[in-house]
Amino acid sequence: MQAIGRSRGGRTTKIHAAVDERGRPWRLVITPGHRGDVPVAADLIGKMAPALCLADTAYDSDALRQRLIDRASLPVISNNPTRKRRHPFNHQAYRSRNLIERTFGRLKDWRRIATRYDKLAYHFLAAVALAATVVYWL
Repeated sequence: MQAIGRSRGGRTTKIHAAVDERGRPWRLVITPGHRGDVPVAADLIGKMAPALCLADTAYDSDALRQRLIDRASLPVISNNPTRKRRHPFNHQAYRSRNLIERTFGRLKDWRRIATRYDKLAYHFLAAVALAATVVYWL
C-alpha cells in the first residue's frame, strides 16, 4: 500500500501521532492525504487513557468525545466551525497542543520525512519512526 491520496494540496500523506507530555511520539499512523482524521483516532489512541486528550479541529466528533469520556479522559478538542451544537473545552489546556505541532516540526526537519521519498507506506512509516527515535529517544 502506498498511502498517497489526492487532496487540494496535491498528492499527500498524513502522519497521525499520539505524543506524551514531553512531545515524544508514542504511536504513529500513516494515512492517505484525502482520508479524514476521526476514523484513525480510535486506532491511534489504542488502549491509552490519558488524563487529557488534546486534538485539533479535525478530530472533532461526538463519538470520539464519548469514547474518551468513557475512558475517564477529558477531551480537549476545538469545535469545528460548522458544528451546530458546540462542546465546551478548556482553552487554557488547548494551548498546550502546540507541543504536538512542535513534534511534527522537529520530525519534518528531516528532509526524507518532509518530502516523502519512500513509495510504500511501511517504508515511510519506518523512516518516521527512525526519525522520532533519533530526535526524541536517543
